[in-house]
Amino acid sequence: MAGKRDSYHHGDLRAALIAAGEEVLADTGVEGFSLRQVARKVGVSHSAPAHHFGDAGGLLRAMAADGFRRFLAAMRRRQAEAGDDPREMFLGSGLGYVEFAEGAPALFRLMFGSDRIKDVPDAAFEEAAQAAFQHLVDDVARLRGISPYEDETAMADVMAAWSMVHGFADLLLAGRMKAVQAMAGPARERFFRQVLLRVMT
Repeated sequence: MAGKRDSYHHGDLRAALIAAGEEVLADTGVEGFSLRQVARKVGVSHSAPAHHFGDAGGLLRAMAADGFRRFLAAMRRRQAEAGDDPREMFLGSGLGYVEFAEGAPALFRLMFGSDRIKDVPDAAFEEAAQAAFQHLVDDVARLRGISPYEDETAMADVMAAWSMVHGFADLLLAGRMKAVQAMAGPARERFFRQVLLRVMT
């Protein structure tokens, strides 16, 4: 075990612990998550995660911050495929949102719904979450031609879009949209576009 531990550089071990933490989270859920399980998966002493993150909550917050950065990248990636039309860019962001949720459901739930990451302020987590929210604000500003921070109607559009996309993703993960789940990928995407377009009328 010491040899395995010594083979990591500081940054490599931190990244490995976050990656392993996500695997443990997927297996056990937040309730069963522990640093000891993560250390065992990486092959390091049980004190190694505590050295980097303090406690399980610290690791979970780091995982959630990393999740928000990946979440934003997923939205930007789909948006980049949409060209420069504001409506298509808006739809692309929504598609990236749902794709991320389906690809990492346990992490998605941690990011948005776990009490274990809310108790202690964490600058990296707050920064990553705010950047993801700002992406949506920018989408609506581009679409409506005014900053949502300056216009209440535009901010209402932000909240409507967020609620709709997040609700769609959450219901999919919960298995409550059986008709949508039965659709093949392209058909599901076309259907989601129809749903999201209702925010833009």
